[in-house]
Parts: sequence; C-alpha cells; structure tokens
Amino acid sequence: MSTEHTIEDSIDKAATTVGSVWPIHSFVTANPLSGFEDMPFHEAVTQAADLVGGRGYPTPETFRAALDDGQIDPDVLASELADRGYEDDPETLLERMDAGVESEPSDAETDANTDTARVDRVLTKWLSAFLDEGQAHWPMPNREDGFYSAFRSMAAYDGQIPDDGIVADLPESPVETVEAALESYPQGQWVPIFEEQLAALPGWTGFIKQRAADGGEWQSTHPITLEGYLAARLALLDAFGVDVEPSTGPETPKADAADELADAFLSAWEASYRGEVVDRVAAESEALDDSDSAGRPDAQLVFCIDTRSEVIRRHIEDTGDYETHGYAGFFGIPMEYQGYDVDVAVDACPPILDPQHHVSEVPTDRETKASHDRWSNLRETAGEVIESLKTNPATAFGFVESAGSGYGLALAARTFVPGRVSDLLGTADDAVPDNHEFCDQAVHRQHSYVGDLPVGLTDEEKVEYAANAFGLMGWEEFGRLVVFTGHASETANNPFDSSLDCGACAGNPGGPNARVLAAICNDETVKAELRDRGFDIPEDTVFVAGEHNTTTDEIDLFDGDVPESHADDLDQLRADLAVARENATAERAESMGADGSAGVRETERRAADWAETRPEWGLAGNAGFVIGPRELTSDLDLDGRAFLHSYDHSTDSDGDALEAILTGPMVVTQWINAQYYFSTVDNAVYGSGSKVTQNPVGNVGVYQGNGGDLMTGLPLQSLMAADDRPYHQPLRLSTIIHAPVDRVSDVLADHEELTELLDNDWLSLTVVDPTQDHRAFHYEEELTWTPASEQIAAEVEARPESPNAPAVADD
Repeated sequence: MSTEHTIEDSIDKAATTVGSVWPIHSFVTANPLSGFEDMPFHEAVTQAADLVGGRGYPTPETFRAALDDGQIDPDVLASELADRGYEDDPETLLERMDAGVESEPSDAETDANTDTARVDRVLTKWLSAFLDEGQAHWPMPNREDGFYSAFRSMAAYDGQIPDDGIVADLPESPVETVEAALESYPQGQWVPIFEEQLAALPGWTGFIKQRAADGGEWQSTHPITLEGYLAARLALLDAFGVDVEPSTGPETPKADAADELADAFLSAWEASYRGEVVDRVAAESEALDDSDSAGRPDAQLVFCIDTRSEVIRRHIEDTGDYETHGYAGFFGIPMEYQGYDVDVAVDACPPILDPQHHVSEVPTDRETKASHDRWSNLRETAGEVIESLKTNPATAFGFVESAGSGYGLALAARTFVPGRVSDLLGTADDAVPDNHEFCDQAVHRQHSYVGDLPVGLTDEEKVEYAANAFGLMGWEEFGRLVVFTGHASETANNPFDSSLDCGACAGNPGGPNARVLAAICNDETVKAELRDRGFDIPEDTVFVAGEHNTTTDEIDLFDGDVPESHADDLDQLRADLAVARENATAERAESMGADGSAGVRETERRAADWAETRPEWGLAGNAGFVIGPRELTSDLDLDGRAFLHSYDHSTDSDGDALEAILTGPMVVTQWINAQYYFSTVDNAVYGSGSKVTQNPVGNVGVYQGNGGDLMTGLPLQSLMAADDRPYHQPLRLSTIIHAPVDRVSDVLADHEELTELLDNDWLSLTVVDPTQDHRAFHYEEELTWTPASEQIAAEVEARPESPNAPAVADD
C-alpha cells in the first residue's frame, strides 16, 4: 500500500472518534461520542475523557439532588450497589465519589502549552474565514481552490506564523505535508497522532467531517477535507516547534473509582424512572383487553414523536372526541425541500437517511403571490440597507448618529415590552400571505431532476409512503378529518433556533413534510390503491396538514383545499385547539418558573423577547421512548419526557413495521438523548456554555468568547434550571415496546448495530408482551431477557415453558 493510502486510511480511522457536527442553521442533535458506540458505555466515556477531557457521568451533587427529590428509588439504589459489592450507605459513597472527582484544571494548567494555543488561534482564524456560510462581508480569498490551497496561498502573509519548518515552503499536496510532518514518527504512531490532533479542536473537526461527508452546496463550492485540515495543523505545529508525539498508548485507560460509583448511581436512577413507566404501561396493557372500541373519532391528529408533542396531545384529547398518534415528524418522506422564497434547498429528513426526492413550492395564485412579494421585498430591502449601514466601516458611525434614537427605541421596546412588539409583528405578518396560501408543492413526478434527485414522486411512491405511514401506526379506522401536524418553533435573536425545530427534518420545520403527505393521501388514485391494500378510507375522510409551534403551542391548519362540507368540523377543531393551547401553555409556563395563568401570553412574550435565553425547554427532560398504541399512554401524564410512536403489534405480524421503527426513530431518539445527556454532564466540553457569552461565527456555529473551537452541543439555558441545578435529568434512553418479545428478538437478531447499542448500555429496552399475560421483560445482553421483577421471575420459573417464551437469562 502506498504511503498516501496509508495516511488517508489512518486519518479515516482516527476520525471515527470525533462526532459529526452540523451547522447551527440546521442543528442536528447527535451523540458526541458516536465513534465510541462499539464499546461499552463506561469504557467509552473513559476513553473520551482521556482524549478530549470531558466528564462522562453526572456529578455527586446531581445524584444527591436526585435522591433528595425522590427521583432515585432507595431500594433500587441499594440493590444496584449491593450487586456491585458496595456496602456503605449512599451518602458515604457520594462523599467518596466527590473526593475522587478530579478538580477542574486551573487557568495556568489550561494555558500551559502556549505554543499549541497559538497554533489553535491561527488555525481557527483561517477556518472561520474559510468555512463561513454567508455571514462574512469580506470572505477569505481563493476559497474555491479548497482549504489547504487557500491556506497555503495565505500563510506567507500571516505575521502570526513563524517562517520556519514545513510552513516556509508548503508542498502542493496536503498528503505530502502530512508525510513530511510525520517523517520522524513510526507508522504505528500515526493513528494516535491523528486522533489527538483531530480531538484538539473537536468542534471544527466534527464540522469539517460532516460537511465533507454531506457534500452540499457549500462543500462543492469551497471544499475542505480532513487531510487538508490536518496538513495545515501539522505544518503550524511544526512551525511553532510543538512535538506531536501522542501522549497516550494503545492500551485502554482504566476507569477510576469515582466513575465506577457514578455508573451504579446512574443505573439506579434510570431503573427508577424506567420501572415507574413500565409498571404504568403494563397496567394499561391489561386494560386494553377489556376496552371497547370508542367508535369513529371526530378527528385524528398525527404528531411528531417529539417529547413536546406529548403535552399538547394530552390536552387536545381532553377537549373532545379526538385521537392523536405519533409518527416521525418527517412523515416518512425522505425529501429535499425548497420553499418558494429561499435560495437553497434543505434536507427535510433525518440525517440517517439520504433524500430521495426534490420537492419545491410552486406559486398558483398570482394575486396573492404579488402581495407576498411586495411585502417580502420591502422587508428584505430594508433589512439589507440597515445591515449594510451597520456593518460597513464607512457608514456605521453615520448610521448610529442619524438613526441612533429611533434604533435605540426599537431595541428598548424589544427588551422591555416584547409582548407589544410581538403583537405588532404579528399584525404585520398577517398582512404577508404565507407560502401555503398561494403555493402548491410539486409533489407529482415531473420527469426532471435537481442535481441527482428526481422532482416529485411517482404514483407508486406516493402509495408506498402513505401505506407505510398507516402501517407503522397500525391504523384501521379513519375520521372525517385526519391532520398531519408537523412542528416548528418561534424565537427571536436565538442562534439555536433550529435546535427547537423538527429533529426528524434535520433541524427544519416539519410543516412542508406534513403538506406533502396530506396531498398524497388526498389523491384519489392513492386512496383507491390504499383501499385495495386493506386501508378502509371512507369517502368523507379529508386529509389536512398543520404545524405546531412548540414555543407557543399554537397549531396552524393549512386548510385551503378542504371542501365546504367539512367547514363545521374545522371550526370546531380550531376552537378546541385554542382551548388545548391555553392548557398546554399553562403547563409549559409553570415548567419555566412563570405563572401558569399567563400561559399563552407568557409563551408569546418568550418567543418575541430578543433577550430571552430560554424561549422554551425544547426536548429537555427526555428519558423514555414508548412504542405502542396510544391507549397505553393516553391516560398518563408523562410530563413531556417521553417520545411516543404509535404501533399496533396485531397489524404487524411479519414485524416489518417494528423493524422500521427500531432501525429509524429509535436510533434518532438515542442520538437526541445522548446529546442532551452529555451536554448536561459536561457542558463546557460537550455543550456550548452560556448563551450570554456566546458569539455566532460564520453562520455555522458559536464560540465562547471571541474565538477558539466551535461549541458542539446545547447551551446551559436549554438544560439547567439554575447554575448548579439541572432541569434535564441526565439519563440514558429507556425504550419500552408493546409487542411479543420474540418478535422484538427477531428484529434485533437481524440488526447488529442495534444489539451493539443495547449490549454496550447506550440505551435500555423493555418489552411489555401482551401475549405473555402483559408481563414485562428487560433486555440484558446477547438477545437474552430477564423478567422485570423478582416476583415475575418466580412466576416464570413455576410455569411450564410457553412456545412464545423469550430466552431468559440466568440472574
């Protein structure tokens, strides 16, 4: 193998230890330790701590608060500690854990390697200039040649770089530069060297890794590779005289005693939460046997599985004869979407999928379009003028001089009376027609392509997407109205606004996907084919799209094509949605420490307040994922902490629907859960610190302060109720499935990537088996299960072997 291939392969291997980072304008929650998921959790966090310095477990103070609040069952904790050989009482063990936790490094220790710090400053300066996605007014020259070539052309003019070593005469090829930098190191050290250098700035590295893999428009125009990045970094390290010999050997670092204790407390905390939810779901499972069919509902609303949907779904069901269902918020349509008035299409599907179709908005109402364009152009022109005046050195002072008082009043209004500003902006927005009012979507196959993607969908594809949706949710009955409800958020002055949009749509609003599926299902050809496949859709069923604003709990219905025959149904639904909104916002306001009686007004204020660091909680609190009929959870208040996916095992005899849920939504929810977990346990390393001290950079991410590494996770305000008290309980995901346990085993047996996650304790899995007297079985490892309680275990041992009994581990 050539040296070039050896270097490239070594870089690829080293890069697996750094998680991908998406641009902040399309924020995707992902496990920052995804490259370590092939090893047990406790080993992964130890290795990651050795590589990037991040803590892997909650602090003793967090565990102590959870015990005091009753979140950890003392009996469960005692059992967990005894199983691991700990005999002391919890408080003594917490004190021992506290003594064993390493103290934060001092400023002197942090700044000890000043030469490496200088390298980081120079490198991040050029990275931010090169990777800018439209924010910079003076972009870096020669970007079209690629990062390494652009850096090579500029390095000689950078007075901060010593004119010494490789950088004085950089080779044309980045691989040649890497080879020159590694000349004095044996090949066996290359991967460790690359791992440490990639982990030195994991935010920038993760962003480069994702951008290169995605191959989008910015990457095509201004390419960058990990080889080019490492070449520049190693050349700079050589210029500053920094030795790159790796500090760690090939052996796995050993976990310390504090982490071993923390693992026991964490497992007990998770078991306490999981046990309570499993008990309630099992009880509701038994009740399903005795329940009668409720008849045809007035309307059915399908929401994203997002934890925030759990809250509004409860309140909608309380207002009338409504059914709600959960389905991944991209509604099964893996598409690239381009709105009418945007220049760049976005992926509107989970990052584990590649888009298969290009769908765009096409104006159909010329008069409404003209009105929209007039208002939009006015706003855009005014915004561009003000931005130019503010940022151009020749005009900035004059702008402040002439517009200072009026501009200052506008800023003051946004700060002190954001509710009034919200009213004014709402009135102005009402004057601008929404895209769905004058645009249709190019859903039907157009026999043309945008890039490599076909425009629209064929009739066969439409039928498959509709059938998959109803098959996965287990539908057998349809109301007069079926509403596919995507979700989006509304905030002001918030770099993390896309993190509050639909994760299943790659950090974009889910309304477009809902519109596509509604259009598909209203197609008479599709309806006829669905009926032939066994879906009994009545002639009077109409499919409607909508969008749930998770910040204010307002639900906007896109009903322009709904016939007059359903006008009364829509009026009643809107009235009931308004009531549900009032009740849901009251609950949300209280969770943020506000007066619940001011729910709607308070959530609108938070959405409009440009100084509000916490417009909503997002998915904070997520801990569970329930896969089963809505009846299992409809009478339960899950406190907005559970993802809910509709599933009926009785309509899925071959397990195909369950397989799709476990390989898709469960993997994505584990990503989300992991990012919230790690951002909470070590926000400085895995999160992004306080919003107050953040600065956006290049429309791709945020810094803490005025430079350095890109911050990769969630800000403190999205996770913490106070500086020392987390709102988000850092627990690994507990998945609960209502299905025959042997069917779950069959799916897992076919997907090694799922059993790897489970065997390595990245999430847990419990099955409530309706064919086994509604007993609960907990996944252990290697496709073995144990009954969820000692009492059930005794019952299993006393009974004859059932043909449907799962493999039960000896415990």
